[in-house]
Amino acid sequence: MEMTTNRPTPASEREIFMDVLRGFAILGIFIANLAGFSFYRESAHETGPLLLPALDHQMEFLHHLFIEGKFYSIFSLLFGWGLALQFKRAEAKGIDGLPTIRRRLFFMLILGALHLLIWPGDIVFFYAMLGFIFLPLRKFSNRTLLITAGVLVLLPIALYAAKMHWQWVNAPAGIMYMTGEHVGKALTGVGSEAAYINFLKTAGWWEVLLGDMSGFFFRYGYLFFVSRIPKVIALFCIGYVLGRSGFYQKIQQHQKTLYLTIVIGLLMGLPANFYLARYMSYFMDDYWNLKMNGLYQTIAYALGVMPLALAYVALMMLIFQTNLGKRILSVLAPVGKMAFSNYIMHSLIGNFVFLGAGLGYIGKVGPVYFTLFGIAVFMVQIVLSSLWLRYFNYGPLEWLWRSATYKKWQPLIRVNQHVH
Repeated sequence: MEMTTNRPTPASEREIFMDVLRGFAILGIFIANLAGFSFYRESAHETGPLLLPALDHQMEFLHHLFIEGKFYSIFSLLFGWGLALQFKRAEAKGIDGLPTIRRRLFFMLILGALHLLIWPGDIVFFYAMLGFIFLPLRKFSNRTLLITAGVLVLLPIALYAAKMHWQWVNAPAGIMYMTGEHVGKALTGVGSEAAYINFLKTAGWWEVLLGDMSGFFFRYGYLFFVSRIPKVIALFCIGYVLGRSGFYQKIQQHQKTLYLTIVIGLLMGLPANFYLARYMSYFMDDYWNLKMNGLYQTIAYALGVMPLALAYVALMMLIFQTNLGKRILSVLAPVGKMAFSNYIMHSLIGNFVFLGAGLGYIGKVGPVYFTLFGIAVFMVQIVLSSLWLRYFNYGPLEWLWRSATYKKWQPLIRVNQHVH
């Protein structure tokens, strides 16, 4: 593998790599979310030309093995990394970065809240909330942050075991689910999940919007149940250490760490994720009913998801150090630079394709076809994002968000349009 000389990595190259990683994460998140947009799992009894029962089951297994949790983990890591860089930039200018970052998180919260009205599976609102929770933790030393991350990754195991013994531990999720049912009945007249799917097949856009308002409570009930909060904050911690320590700037010195991360990630992550995929494919009811298999699934998740996600990141870092790797991976950078706009576009496309108010493919597309669909949409986004960034400095939503953060309109149109 040809490596560049042992010199500090330029900031521009690091930004391109972060955009590459963001683009990669957005693709994985979209494929994972298509299971939700399509309501494939809830419509397992359906038949049709875009459903291939045997192959779909195998594809879903591969999703659990290689995609489930790994891509939001990479996104979480990037969030922490980005926060560290924002603080470093402010420090270099001799200013306190905290007010600007708080403002940035506040507007992220507003944009996320608006996105929740389109797609209850939103992560933007969630990340902004957790960003505020993380801010005090950034004062920890790098070592303390990494230890905190290790504890937080394992915490869901203890929480799941506690829920098996004491019902009150699951109260936050229970309250959210109950609230969702009440709000759903009040707004749409629909309470149960099965009735909700039938509702989405015939509902107009206004009814869908009302349904999404109750969907928020089900989403956060789910996030509490699966203990997503400690998992995401753990990755914020690791990402923050990456950014603050200047790890990527001195990447040649850290090659041993990268190889070690890949080896451990694969040796530990692949077997654990194989078991995770088995439990998710065959024993998911046990997980929701707080049975022993659910605890095993939680252990497999804790030991598998983050190590494999970190192995993906380390592998991409190494590939990006080679000239060929850089050329190939840089194709993803435009999508990553406009990650927020592309993420929202996924929700609009998902709604239009699957909901009854749109093309009505709900329950009619299995994992094989929706994976191919996800990749096709992403390829179109590579082209559109590349074209857009030839004439504009930011994606449309990135521009709005940035302008709100800095309290003045940012220059949107590129002055020099000859970009190579």
